Amino acid sequence: MVLGATLFVGAGSWMRYVLADDYRMQVIPSESMRPTHSPGDLVWFDRVAPQEVRRGDVVIFAAPASWVNGAGMQEGQQVLERVVALGGDRIAWEPGRAGLTLNGKPLAEPYLMDAAVPATMSFDVTVPEGRMFLMGDNRSNSFDSHLRVRDEGRGTVPVSAVWGVTRAEVPDAVALAVLVSACGVPVFLVGGGLGIGSLVARRRAAKAARNAAPTGPGRPAWSYEAASSD
Repeated sequence: MVLGATLFVGAGSWMRYVLADDYRMQVIPSESMRPTHSPGDLVWFDRVAPQEVRRGDVVIFAAPASWVNGAGMQEGQQVLERVVALGGDRIAWEPGRAGLTLNGKPLAEPYLMDAAVPATMSFDVTVPEGRMFLMGDNRSNSFDSHLRVRDEGRGTVPVSAVWGVTRAEVPDAVALAVLVSACGVPVFLVGGGLGIGSLVARRRAAKAARNAAPTGPGRPAWSYEAASSD
């Protein structure tokens, strides 16, 4: 029973205090990343350093001040978008084009909600070093970089604002902690059951031993001797 409780509590503490520094789970709040992520989906994020961010990554980042105006958003609010261009890249689109161009070449985007809507407003931006250009997969319902090209930074966001990148699967460390915690429950229950059973058995054995004790001929087991008086 003690072992089960230790496994359950220990795994829970590990997830709360250790894994929280490297992983985060978040509920998708909007339609902007459909069909990759739909509202209500639970998504794990793996913490990464700015230099580890790559084109195509779906990232969670803190909204900069330039994203606040007119967006119903607060500075620092966590936002989920896909990185389509990084520092030094030129990203562009204009009506009539089948898709975006990256550094003058067509950009393949198989993840789009609607391939016929690669953007809703024309843009042509060269991303400054240390920044990124982000767009949602549901371009007709995503207030992202391409709708903010007139803002400070031309819609780009510092790569340092990224907290983490989405994981396709539950991280191994988290899965292990959940498994250990889950194993602790049956161990605790089995241990508790065995402990209670052992206690009941001991009590029954003691009672049987008392009932079987010799009392002498003609003397009932419940009788007692009165104190003699001189």
